[in-house]
Parts: sequence; C-alpha cells; structure tokens
Amino acid sequence: MLAAMPPTPAPRPDRPGPPVRDRGDACPGALRLHSAADGSLARVRLPAGDLTVRQAHALADAADRLGDGRLSLTSRGNVELRGLPDDCGQDLTALLADAGLLPSVRHERIRNVLASPLAGLDRHTPSDVRLWARSLDALLCASEPARALSGRFLFVLDDGRGDVAGLGGDVTLLAESARRAPADTAYAPGAASGYGALLRVGDERAVLRIAADDVPRAALTAAEVFLAAAAERGNGAWRVRELPAARPLTAREVARALRAAGITAEYADPSDPGPVVPYADATAPGAVEGPDGRRAIVVLAPLGRLSVAQWRLLAGIADDDGHGALRLTPWRGIVVPGLPTALAARRLTDLAAAGLVTDPDSPWRRVTACTGLPGCAKSRRDVRSDAAAALSAGRPVPADGSEVPVGLPVHWSGCERRCGHPHGAWIDALATAEGYRTTAVGPNCPPPPPVSRETPRAGTVSRETAAPAPVSRETPPPPGAPPSAPAPSPSTPQPTNPRPQ
Repeated sequence: MLAAMPPTPAPRPDRPGPPVRDRGDACPGALRLHSAADGSLARVRLPAGDLTVRQAHALADAADRLGDGRLSLTSRGNVELRGLPDDCGQDLTALLADAGLLPSVRHERIRNVLASPLAGLDRHTPSDVRLWARSLDALLCASEPARALSGRFLFVLDDGRGDVAGLGGDVTLLAESARRAPADTAYAPGAASGYGALLRVGDERAVLRIAADDVPRAALTAAEVFLAAAAERGNGAWRVRELPAARPLTAREVARALRAAGITAEYADPSDPGPVVPYADATAPGAVEGPDGRRAIVVLAPLGRLSVAQWRLLAGIADDDGHGALRLTPWRGIVVPGLPTALAARRLTDLAAAGLVTDPDSPWRRVTACTGLPGCAKSRRDVRSDAAAALSAGRPVPADGSEVPVGLPVHWSGCERRCGHPHGAWIDALATAEGYRTTAVGPNCPPPPPVSRETPRAGTVSRETAAPAPVSRETPPPPGAPPSAPAPSPSTPQPTNPRPQ
C-alpha cells in the first residue's frame, strides 16, 4: 500500500538534548579520509545507491589496489573503503573521478540521498523516485549554499511503499499517485509524471504536498531553509533534529520559502495511507518480478562487507545478464536489475555459493554490527567475530538470558556510539567491560542504563553475558550461512573510527 508518513524515528540510545556544535562535522568522504586503526577510510557517496558496472569495477579496483580487498556497505547505501595507505589520496581521487563518481569535489560529502531501492523494478511500483534523486543530486552539486550542509544531512525519497521514509531523513519526500491526491491537484508531466510527493522536514508532523516537477527543487530549498535556521538558532546544528526543541524547523517556515521560490506547497494529511497495492519488500533477498517480465535479484552482504571477488561477481552478472547497473540498499544489500526470468534463480544460486545472503529466512538478514576491533580503537570487542560466533551457535544475540522481542533487527556495538545502528525498534547488543548487555531499543522502551567505559580485561567473567569465542578464519560456517562472515585479520588499534552512515 502507499505508505502514510511514518511516525517519528526512534532516537539513538543515551542521546542527550540538542548539541551545541562549534565546528564542522568530521564525516569522512572520498577526498577527506579518516585515520582508523586499520588504516585510512574513505566513504564514497552514491546518491540513491546507483552504480554503473564501470563505476562498480572502479570501486573494486580501489579496494584491491589501495585498500584491504573488501568493500563495506553503509546504512545509507554508500560504500566505504578501508585499510587505505595515508598517501593514497591522489590515486584514489583519479580512480573515482575517471569513473564519474566525483561530479563535484566541493560537494562530494553532502551527496547523501537515499531512495527506494526497488523503485521502478517491481510490478506495482508507484513512482521511480530515483529520477528525482538524480535531479536533486545535480542541483546539490550546482548549489553554493548547499556546501555548508553537514556530511550527515540526509535526503530521503520514498516511492510510496514506505521502505525508506522512516530512516531518519532531514528532508523526506514520500511519493503519492494521482489516485491518492485531491481531485483538483494538478501535476505537470515530467520525470515522475502523474505523481507528486509529501515533504516533511525532520520529525515535524505537518507535511506539504509538492507537484512532481518541483520535488527536487523543493528538497534543496528545504535544506537551504534549514541552513538559515541553524545559523539563526545559533547552536550550529548539523541536522534538523539538532535544532533547539523550543525553536524547531517547521513546515510553515519551509512552505513560506517554497512559495517565495515559486513552488506550490499545500498542507496535506500525513496519515492517509492511500490505496492498497502489493509492493515487493526491498529488505528481503530473492527475485523480484518486474513490470516488463524481467527480474531484479536482491542479495545481502553478511554484516555489510564484501570481498572484491564477490563484488566483481555481482558486477559481472549486471553486465552480462542485467541492465548494466547495480543498486545498493540501506539494509546493506545489492540489487541487480533486469535479469531474464530464466536466469534469475540460477544467478541467485551462484551468489549464494559465493557467500552472499539470498534466502529471505536467513538469520543474517536481521543482524548488523559496527566495525569493532581491530578496525576501531574505541571498540571493546571484535563485535563482528562475536556476532558470527553467535549466529554459528544458532542465535542472533548474546546468550545473556535477556528476554528480548523476537523478530527485531539486532545490532552489535563495540561502544556507546552504536555506529550504523538501525532505525525504529531494534535489539542493542552492546559490548561492556564484562561481555555484552542486550536491551530492546524503540519509541516505547526506556533508555538503557550507562555502562562502564573500561576496556575489557582478559579473563573477565561476564555478569551480564560473557563474550562468545571469536570465529577462526579456518572455522567453516554452519549449514546455510555464508562463508564470508569471519572477522578481518587483527591489527594494532590506534585512532578512532567515524560513525558509519
């Protein structure tokens, strides 16, 4: 069904009030590398998660020639390269620029645009919002004021199925069809002909109805209104939710700016769910039937990491059998569009044999983890090895005896920052000095108590749950589990790690 605007996303645990920012954000990019414990880290922004085969091979070349031979997928559909040497900047820039991955070096960290991964690919797709995403990206790269946006500021374009609308966007646009809009609403023909969108800023309850052709420009205008509000409020906010609670950014302010820019903006009912339509689930691996009779296949990367060989296999399938493109999802998955029906099942079998998740019932589907040791010096544990060990033992959470809701995503974190955690309700497996503490996180759950920030001591017996033994590189995975789950080789941790996005 066409989704109503979702409720306010759950906040990060232990989150204080709005911060006062006296500096710019430290988010890494493709040009501004971050020094991590396992080498330098680059984050390559991919608006809407879109990649051509040529661009995919360029990223594989960068990981192979300059990095640790792996590619990490983030919760914003971007790619991180780790283990880079400190002096790789010139070579990395040349690789990415030659592939068209750096359309504007001055804007590369602000190109944070999420879009519904299956837009245009399933039989009942409402709107191909990815066309809006491309237009928005072009507007961002041409905007001088937009350069002041934080590397954490997020645009979200949902095609109406509701899959990404609840992922914490600063500017969220939910596509709606002409069937759902009022009868007197006029939509100009264009990239998403017959559709408009509901615009929301941050957690504001009021939403604005925008005509189809105005959607990209409205999104950029809303971001520029935020920049003006952040400067006027004086707390240096990086994101809409960081503005003072007593002076939030309102739909009224945005509507006024939109109308001044010649964009029609009308208040709309955010709770109207619209007509019921059976959309495909973009979070589930498998094959998706398209409107043209072809198939898109969706796979997940265990804990969000792929080897260069796995990545090149996906690019090869896209090139040989598909439309020559890949789409990355915010659930650390990859979509390969345009396969002939007869080939889809065979290619899923090939990808499963290569260690990727293709079964919608796989326990790996609902488990994520931060970088952990050895890549992040702030982490108390090698959380990826611990998560893999728990899954090998048939459980997605540490065995601490806690009663936690069944079916929620589980995120393993090495410290209180909980980098890369899910939105909404989830299970927090947090490393402590004694082992792990497991709690449910969500809008109706009390925040977990603070934990000691001590470094874990060798031989400690947990009073919460003892950390599981790490999985050896030689340990075979359990039946049905991907073989690519073992943790990376150890190195000496030194600097800190940024929050993955």
